[in-house]
Order: sequence, then structure tokens, then C-alpha cells
Amino acid sequence: MDESIPPWKPTLDAITGSRHGGQTTGVLGQIEDLAEAYPHVAEIAYQLAWTLDSLGKTAKALPHYERAIALGLPPNEQSGALIGLGAALRTQGELDRAAHTLESGQRQFPEQPEFAAFLALVRHDQGRHKEALQLAMGTLLDTSEDPGITTHQRTLRYLLAELS
Repeated sequence: MDESIPPWKPTLDAITGSRHGGQTTGVLGQIEDLAEAYPHVAEIAYQLAWTLDSLGKTAKALPHYERAIALGLPPNEQSGALIGLGAALRTQGELDRAAHTLESGQRQFPEQPEFAAFLALVRHDQGRHKEALQLAMGTLLDTSEDPGITTHQRTLRYLLAELS
């Protein structure tokens, strides 16, 4: 075995491969065992959180998202973990923490518009409807290549700025 590959990596790859193949329920026990054996591996904590979240066990996923982020992840996984944590916090009604998490993600990954889209949902839940609509529409206008949207982009941006 290649010594540069951590001993947990092949097992994690097999688990995530099975999960992506639709076997989410069946891999939960395996990834929980792996997380118990390697409690300080950020990638395992993140994959455990993702699995729990996808099974609707959002409250149980939260500490694993938090641990993964605290331990430090590669940028792509860090981005996904921040989105997952922000969305999970929103689902649990922790709107201020969700907003803080997603805003942190926006600062760390300014080129990723999905943070604004998720934050728009939080702002809506907070009763900040104008801001929510501005975030959602701004994201659409910034990212859409649809001819109908791009044709009317200037007018839509003007109307969006005029919202009361």
C-alpha cells in the first residue's frame, strides 16, 4: 500500500462510493465506525455529517459538520461543509447561526454564488423578505446565461434596487 495514503482513506472512499450509488442508509453504520476509529479526521467527520443530513438526521449532523470545519478541510470540502452546516442550522431554526455560517462561507469563497442562495432562504425565514429577494434575484442575475434573463437584466437590476 502507498504510504502516502492514510489508512482510513480506502475505507472512506468505498463508503462514499456506495453512498453515491444510493446506499445511504446502509453506509451509516460503517461511517460511524470509521469516525469512532478516527475522531480527528476532518474528511470522515464531514462525510458522516453529510450522510446523517441526507438521511434527515439533521440535528445529529450538526456537531459533525462543526467538528469537520474546526479540524480543517480541503477548500472544496470546506465549502460543502459550510453550506451543509448553514442549511442544517436553518432547518433546526437556528437562523442567526445559519446566517453567520453562510456569511463566513461567502467571505471565504466569494466566487461561489450558492452561499447567497442559501442565505436568501435564511433571510426569508428571518422575515427579511426584501433582502431575501435581493439576494436570490441578484444571484440569478449574476449567474444566469438564459437569454430571457440576460435580455432583461438591466431592467431587473433597476427594479430590484427600487424595492421598498
